[in-house]
Amino acid sequence: MTRAGGSQRPATRLFAHDRRCAARVAGADEAGRGCLAGPLVAASVCIDLARLTRSERRALGDLDDSKRLSPAVRDRLAKAIWGIAEQVVVAHADPSTIDRDGLHRTNLRLLAAVLGRLDPAPGVCLVDGFALGGAAVSHRAIVGGDRTSAVIAAASVIAKVTRDRTMRELAARYPEYGFDEHMGYATPRHRAAIARYGPAPIHRRSFASAAYAAFEDALGSPAPVVAR
Repeated sequence: MTRAGGSQRPATRLFAHDRRCAARVAGADEAGRGCLAGPLVAASVCIDLARLTRSERRALGDLDDSKRLSPAVRDRLAKAIWGIAEQVVVAHADPSTIDRDGLHRTNLRLLAAVLGRLDPAPGVCLVDGFALGGAAVSHRAIVGGDRTSAVIAAASVIAKVTRDRTMRELAARYPEYGFDEHMGYATPRHRAAIARYGPAPIHRRSFASAAYAAFEDALGSPAPVVAR
C-alpha cells in the first residue's frame, strides 16, 4: 500500500495497528453525531486480517477517516468493505429517539449494539472515542480511532456512506432544505432554510441551535414543525 514516490498510504499504518491487536478484529464508529437533522448511524466491521488476500489489501488501500475521503472514494471503499469484511452491522436512531434519549446516550447504545450483534465474536473490538460501559461487549476505546485503526476507519466509511444515502433520499422529500448538499450539518444554507421554513420533522429539536433561535425570534414564538 504505497503511493507514487514511495510514501505509504494511511491504510498501511492502520492495518499495522490492528494486526498488533488480533487476527480477527472489529471496529465501530458512527456518522451524523454533529448534525441538526437526520438519523445517527453506527456501523461495525469485522475483518479477518489473517485471511486478507493481496488483492483485498489493495482494494482497501485508501482506508482512512471517512471525513478525509472524497465521496467517490468512500463509495468505492464501502463496496469493497461489504465484499471483503467477515461481518458488517449497521444500526440507526431517528431524530425523535435522539431527542427523547439524548445524543450521547443514543450514540453509546448504537455503538454497543452494532458490536454486540457480531457473531461469532471477534478477537478484539475497537471503538472510536468512547468507552461504552459495562453492559457492552469487551472493547477498547481509541480516541481518534478512525485515524488509528483500519477496522474503525472501515466502520466510519460504512456509517457515513449509509447515512449520506439516507440524507439524499430525504432531500427528495424536503427539497427546500438541501439535505443532499450538507447532509444535515449546520451550514449557512441549512441555517438559512430553517430560518425561512422552520424545522422539518427530521430536525433534532433537542439541539440548542442558533438556526432554531433565529426562526423563533422572527416569529416571536416557538418554531412550528413543517409537516410532510
